[in-house]
Amino acid sequence: MLRTIEISMVILIFSVAFIAATFFAVLPSPKQISSANLQQLALTTLQLLDNNDALTETVFRDPDHLDWRNLEMALSASLPLNLVYNLTVYDIVRLGDTTTYQKFHSITNSESGLGTDSEAANYLVTSTNATFSVTPEKISGTLYILNCSDANGWWITGYTSQSLALDIHNLLSPYFNTTIMVQNTTDLGNLLDGLKISDSPHENVANAVVINPFGEAVPIPSDYASLYSQGSYAEYCYELGKRVNQYNWTWVSIVGYPFYYVSNTVELSGSDNGWGIYGMVRVGPAGLNSFLRGLDVENYPTYSYDGEWITGSPGVVYFSAEASHYSNYYGIYPSPYQTATRALPSWIQGTYHTTIVSNMFNPVNNWYAAATFKHTGTGAFTAIGLTRTPDIRVTALSLLSYYRPAIYRSEFTLTVDQRPTQRLLVLQLSQQGGS
Repeated sequence: MLRTIEISMVILIFSVAFIAATFFAVLPSPKQISSANLQQLALTTLQLLDNNDALTETVFRDPDHLDWRNLEMALSASLPLNLVYNLTVYDIVRLGDTTTYQKFHSITNSESGLGTDSEAANYLVTSTNATFSVTPEKISGTLYILNCSDANGWWITGYTSQSLALDIHNLLSPYFNTTIMVQNTTDLGNLLDGLKISDSPHENVANAVVINPFGEAVPIPSDYASLYSQGSYAEYCYELGKRVNQYNWTWVSIVGYPFYYVSNTVELSGSDNGWGIYGMVRVGPAGLNSFLRGLDVENYPTYSYDGEWITGSPGVVYFSAEASHYSNYYGIYPSPYQTATRALPSWIQGTYHTTIVSNMFNPVNNWYAAATFKHTGTGAFTAIGLTRTPDIRVTALSLLSYYRPAIYRSEFTLTVDQRPTQRLLVLQLSQQGGS
């Protein structure tokens, strides 16, 4: 009986304590338990309202314009009923190195203010009546683009070499002081002999960039086609490598297995590559091996034939961090994943005394799908070992990430009036109902 009384008293004591604690406890408000991310909501709201520049156009209008009333209604419709807002627009005024923010206009649906628990998001807009220009730093040296009318390309399905040459010109010429189209194999022969091929006073054969848009083929001048007609045209590729070393060129191959064919539609008119493309002769893997030995001529002073296939097929490859960075920096956006069937192996760095200084795709089992190999002496080789069809944006990005020209600050110019070109929007949100 005594034990039963003791247990009953303990239960009574705990019950009284629980009731007292519940009565006097200060419970958090529903807002504190499950609060909205007001800052993210504010930013998302501004982005949605600026669809097709609608918000931007409004905030550059006079405060008494009807669009401001429409903006108030759009804000109220976009936000939950328990939220109040304040949208303030500031002019951005730059004087020398000083930037100031001057209030232009504001709208709100709260008469008493938003309180201390509000959150805000900033949104920068540029007037639709403004234009801007981006001025790239110029890469020293001449850009030569092979545009030979008397040669055919291969592994460039869907394009002609000449159309690719024009696209490359449009994409890369702004980054060079001098860009020259090599219009035929005669001009190419003169270039290989160290001769200028244009009237431009700024043309410089040394320290140039030479881009070959003929895919797996490379144009061959008539004199070289005759010189090596009794043997493998791989020796011509060896000579190309020597010229890259001699003149400190950067040679760029845009797709496929480099130097797999040579092409001259006049000298080689009776030959085809085995796939019905005439004016072309198959060199095979020896072309690339010979070029690399010519590039490393100090260690391979004489030509020797090597027909070993050295590229690999790692399949789908993905952008490196470097490529992603420069893609955003230069505003060139190829697909961040590609299929590689002609990737170069990493071991050519040691064998041919080169170093990878620019790499577009993460290596797969030491295969590099798009990289620039710089020789320890002079000269460099950019090889894009992707499958056809070629994407010249990868070529452009590879080259720019190697030379890394700076992009100078954009300069804004109004086209109709003298209002500021940029305004800062601050959307402040708060929940109703106190803390």
